[in-house]
Amino acid sequence: MLSMLRGFKVRNLAIVVMLLCLLPVTALAAPPEITADAAVLMDVESGQIYYARKHMRRADPASLTKIMTAVVALENGKPGDVVTVKGRAAAVSMGSIVDLRKGEKVTLDELLKAALICSANDSTVAIAEHVGGDHDRFVKMMNTKAAALGMLGTRFRNTNGYHDPNHYTTAYDLALLTKYALGLPRFNELVQTRETTMYWIEPTGREEKLRNSNRLLFDGYEGIDGVKTGTTPTAGNCLVASATQEGRRLIAVALHSDNRYADCIRLLDYGFKVVKPVTVAGAGEKMAAVAVTGGVLPEVEAVAERELQVRIDPDEMPNLEKRVEVSETLPAPLKRGQKLGEAVCSLNGQELGRVSLVAGKDVPRAGWHRQLWDKVFN
Repeated sequence: MLSMLRGFKVRNLAIVVMLLCLLPVTALAAPPEITADAAVLMDVESGQIYYARKHMRRADPASLTKIMTAVVALENGKPGDVVTVKGRAAAVSMGSIVDLRKGEKVTLDELLKAALICSANDSTVAIAEHVGGDHDRFVKMMNTKAAALGMLGTRFRNTNGYHDPNHYTTAYDLALLTKYALGLPRFNELVQTRETTMYWIEPTGREEKLRNSNRLLFDGYEGIDGVKTGTTPTAGNCLVASATQEGRRLIAVALHSDNRYADCIRLLDYGFKVVKPVTVAGAGEKMAAVAVTGGVLPEVEAVAERELQVRIDPDEMPNLEKRVEVSETLPAPLKRGQKLGEAVCSLNGQELGRVSLVAGKDVPRAGWHRQLWDKVFN
């Protein structure tokens, strides 16, 4: 008998070992090590944050400001508009410029090329004076747009990112802005342009070769498709980068970085290689039991209407939270497939997804005698 029990234990142990061997093994992967003071990694489609470091802290955006300058110009101006350069734009001489001169004529689209591709500071002033009527009015338009996008930690004082104590943003706000901006076709096209030529209307024949300041566009990172560099002594080296792999586009923001390109590559690699899809509820899976009053059954299963899948770092699985939102009791009758509530999945306070919960079966109303019995004895 003892030998039989030993055999039983050995066989069951062998089965357990076999099952464990069949389970997927996930290697532990630490979050990316980066040098940036503040950073964030965002999914363009869902807006989900995969990584964050001091992402809500105020920071100097430098030329990342020009992302908003371009958004406001594209939404309020016409690409073919002819812009006459005024004195304020012609007087800009600090940092990257295309040497605009007073009285020259150039289209708004050509100025946007200069602003987004080679980060020309004089071009943004010319853009602002044309689209806004004057520079300061255009800056107000930038701040209005920031508020509309929910950029609660942002305030602009100029169009090009020159340092000003009242000119600031956050890594999160920049990701939010870039997510929106990438939905504008011309913006999306320009930020992934490596090289092009800027043409003037007057003087006739004047042109300037433009080379993108974003080195990642030339370094061969898979799927790289934007976005913008920024550098000032106060802001340090900053970068907003985007890349698309297998239909997923991610935005990486690195502010005040010792190596902005390496930082953004590490962030993007983390998002593409470490973050994985996880099924948190299968279609038809029971998520809760809801008490039913006046029905032929005392309760009904609340099941997921569809599969709910989220993307997370597998190491974060223990921190994943599922919250079921349904009433404690519901009156009969209930129809199969009738919505009863929702299941919400979140991680560290960030909602990742939700799915409707529906009745798993019909629950007809009970006859009057059954309802009377339940009231008396239950």
